[in-house]
Amino acid sequence: MKTLEIFSGAGGLAKGLELSGFEHAAFVEFNKHACNSLYENFNPERVFFGDIKDFNFDNLEQIDLVAGGPPCQPFSLGGKHGANQDNRDMFPYAIQAIERLSPKAFVFENVKGLLRESFSDYFEYIILRLSYPDFILEEGSDWKKHLNELRNTSKLGYAKKSYDVKFKLINAADYGVPQTRERVVIVGTRTDLALSWSFPKETHSEDRLLWDMYVTGEYWERHKISKISSPTLDVPLKEKTSRLRDKYGMFEPDSLPWRAIRDALSDTPDPKSNHGIIDHIFRDGARTYPGHTGSDFDWPSKTIKAGGHGVPGGENMIRFDDGSVRYLTTFEAKRIQTFPDNFVIKGAWGEAMRQIGNAVPVLLAEKIGIELAREIKTHNPSVKQDALKRASYL
Repeated sequence: MKTLEIFSGAGGLAKGLELSGFEHAAFVEFNKHACNSLYENFNPERVFFGDIKDFNFDNLEQIDLVAGGPPCQPFSLGGKHGANQDNRDMFPYAIQAIERLSPKAFVFENVKGLLRESFSDYFEYIILRLSYPDFILEEGSDWKKHLNELRNTSKLGYAKKSYDVKFKLINAADYGVPQTRERVVIVGTRTDLALSWSFPKETHSEDRLLWDMYVTGEYWERHKISKISSPTLDVPLKEKTSRLRDKYGMFEPDSLPWRAIRDALSDTPDPKSNHGIIDHIFRDGARTYPGHTGSDFDWPSKTIKAGGHGVPGGENMIRFDDGSVRYLTTFEAKRIQTFPDNFVIKGAWGEAMRQIGNAVPVLLAEKIGIELAREIKTHNPSVKQDALKRASYL
């Protein structure tokens, strides 16, 4: 099963899809530092460093899946909110890839802000363009007129290729990623294939983490922390715990617990120690201020952010039980984004954190990829079955 990765970034989505059984035919990425990371972790001959406008789709053979993260700044809650009026909006080029290649499926990821009410018409336009990629915008027309035409495709007798498109606001923590990261994932499957694809079921929950912490104490036992040393319950947590008992009674929640930073870093040495891990270097200067207090060590990390002008300190710091804080190392940030430890992120700390913050968590990408691989393999008998057995332990 061949994939084209567009707007690849450092390759979080690509790595997850690779682990789920896909093979990458090409990567398209504009940022030189991200390309340097791609060169290190994938076949460098398949990496196109440049603008997607200059990429020649005709050089590719059959592509089963197109995947990527069109730049999110036009829709970011922290950005300028330009949407289609922002020249960084790359969704038209993602749609062009679908039009040209006719893949069996596609996967795109973007920020939660894409669902903002003020963007609702343009988001609908994106979904309809992905659904009917051959229904192109006429020269001299505008997207709003095109949207009205797309809304009436059934009446206009559209008979070219189409996709069954689904989207979902996903919290990565619900899939075992040690980070509360909400992103919109858009998946389309070609309608002529009649694939019965659906988003994978959530496997982890906040309720179960709270249950293990404050009902059974299993979380603290697992980390060999005495009840005396465990954090004191504040009023909101006491109320949540009380509601848990009312909700579940004597039976634990039917899910795995959200993974905390402590879970992800339990075997990680102190960055100040002589550990020999090249990207696990202590960085001084972490400070808290209102709105930027860091991420609790015994909770999933806040969303690791890339930032428009460097890295905002609050999201990329650990806050320990004694109130002290320090910056995440590149190695730790990779763990929180579920990259393999040996995955190489090129660039100094700020640049590396930018790439990590822009990435799709590898584990989430893998779980989505496994579900897609199950469906696509029915139309590609040569797919090796061992790549799909990974689902048994995810």
